[in-house]
Amino acid sequence: MTTRDRLYLYDTTLRDGAQTNGIDFSLEDKILVARLLDDLGVDYVEGGYPGANPMDDAFFSEKRTSRATFTAFGMTKRAGVSVSNDPGVNASLSAASDAVCFVAKSWDYHVDVALKTTLEENLDGIRKTVEAAVAAGKEAMVDCEHFFDGYKANPDYALDCARTAHEAGARWVVLCDTNGGTLPEEVEAIVTEVTKVVPGDHLGIHAHDDTGQAVANSLAAVRAGVRQIQGTLNGIGERCGNANLTTLIPTLMLKPAYANEFEVGVSQAGLKGLTATAHAFDEILNRAPNTHQPYVGAAAFATKAGIHASAILKDPKTYEHVTPDSVGNRRRVLVSDQAGKSNLLAELDRLGVVVDKANPKLDLLLSEVKAREARGFAYEAADASFELLARRTLGTVPTFFEVSSYRVMVERRFNAIGELITVSEAVVKVKIDDETRMSVAEGNGPVNALDSALRKDIGKYQAEIETLELVDFKVRILNGGTGAVTRVLIESMDTRTGRRWMTIGVSENVVDASFEALTDSITYKLLKNGHAGR
Repeated sequence: MTTRDRLYLYDTTLRDGAQTNGIDFSLEDKILVARLLDDLGVDYVEGGYPGANPMDDAFFSEKRTSRATFTAFGMTKRAGVSVSNDPGVNASLSAASDAVCFVAKSWDYHVDVALKTTLEENLDGIRKTVEAAVAAGKEAMVDCEHFFDGYKANPDYALDCARTAHEAGARWVVLCDTNGGTLPEEVEAIVTEVTKVVPGDHLGIHAHDDTGQAVANSLAAVRAGVRQIQGTLNGIGERCGNANLTTLIPTLMLKPAYANEFEVGVSQAGLKGLTATAHAFDEILNRAPNTHQPYVGAAAFATKAGIHASAILKDPKTYEHVTPDSVGNRRRVLVSDQAGKSNLLAELDRLGVVVDKANPKLDLLLSEVKAREARGFAYEAADASFELLARRTLGTVPTFFEVSSYRVMVERRFNAIGELITVSEAVVKVKIDDETRMSVAEGNGPVNALDSALRKDIGKYQAEIETLELVDFKVRILNGGTGAVTRVLIESMDTRTGRRWMTIGVSENVVDASFEALTDSITYKLLKNGHAGR
């Protein structure tokens, strides 16, 4: 049996990923993410820059991983300063980490313009910093910043930087495409030349996604000999992001071109939990998961066209490059205006709606779906509303409550201290078991006020909706003009179980569309809770 080469996965989500526009990790966030990465099975977790800020100092006050090599980040010593007198180097070496990754200039232009020192002084800084880390008992790594641009400008000096780091004792010399402009064929050719100076099993790749090819560049580097890959969860990072480890991991483990040649530290169980990991990370960031992300996105194994759905139902391999369950995802056959009966039956089966394929009401349901899609509904994004429509058409959905009427008022006024404020107030009348209840509530806007009023008193079902939380609200205008049709999508969650679902409403009135989606959300939760209603 052929021995496979080991590839090492290095995650920089908590350092390079923290430079993403709009992302700010708290200390608690960083601890959670480190645990998530450790459980996933990456080999290195880079946690940040000790000495740069109080939060990173606190994070590195103790080791945060049990399996992965806990790694601090820092800079090589400054020119004209000894290692022992460089506060940045000392902070990195004194951190409670197993390893330190030092960033070093490898482009002569940056040495001259940014560092304002000589090329030899820069090499001396790399050498002495690595030697100090090794002497301190740390695993030392060097990120050769702007390596590919530096190689194109002055290949001899770029190679000197890599060679110096390796000879000084660096376990890994990482070649960085810092500006993200290098192409895969360039990466492969340049890395091939570097392996003549530094062995491939001591080389790493750090790719940015500015041309959309960070994953391709990382794979090109692996083909040329590198054995460490740096990246981030879900590809977050500065500007356009970093190489996406959530895409690289399944590619390396499931595609024969790599799986037959290499092994990684992620287990099969870790791979099957990849979708859950990716979504848990987005939850920490308080953002909706990328629907179209490879492997783990909700649309990664979704089929819309009728002829595709028909083929998938006969043999999934017809339109799937890997099985969804291999990464913890699921197959979705979407119901839309392009759907045929195959789509419909597959989606009903997935939702647990039992129906005979000869049932004449299926044609009625399909016609209704297409008519509603023409009006602006989009059921591929609203599973819960589709299930309610299907059950109402094919059979019955219990009537838990009936909304007799509702009213919303928006008032702009001065408050008691003279501030100009806008107040939204809603009144909702709900009928439950022949008893009418009226609730009044204020909110941050008309939709929030309606939601609060609707859920304020829903009789015997009140306890059932205490764990219902609205986590996302999207509005889209489908056509122009003052009479535009509005589509509202609401994502809801049961905080007790973590279950999520999407509901939809469409109307010329944004409040009506929102209220339709809100009532569907509550009805769906009660239905799933097993209540019979009337």
